[in-house]
Amino acid sequence: QVQLVESGGGLVQPGGSLKLACAVSGSILSVNYMSWYRQAPGKQREMVAISDSDGKPNYGVSVQGRFTISRDNANDTVYLQMNSLKPEDTAVYYCKAYLKTTSNPNIWAAYWGQGTQVTIST
Repeated sequence: QVQLVESGGGLVQPGGSLKLACAVSGSILSVNYMSWYRQAPGKQREMVAISDSDGKPNYGVSVQGRFTISRDNANDTVYLQMNSLKPEDTAVYYCKAYLKTTSNPNIWAAYWGQGTQVTIST
């Protein structure tokens, strides 16, 4: 069984910062890509940031220069530092990881967390 548990969401004023964390646990053999997505009410889920196994990042256009993804491979944890937050960043943020499990060592599969709410408002 694999679990992705996000934390760090909350209510912040415009211009503020938040740091999200996502810890992966369970019968994990190897973790490859780790990423953050978000979904605002009435909108499609969009990619926010992705990090490959070497830590090389890529960002969605709307967050470039404001968000930073990082990862702790020793603890299978990925972070999202969010600065200069705007009301349009309000969404549920989801963690996603491509990984292999001990029960399926030859298959890369995607796993999602349950999401954490981020609200930017005065």
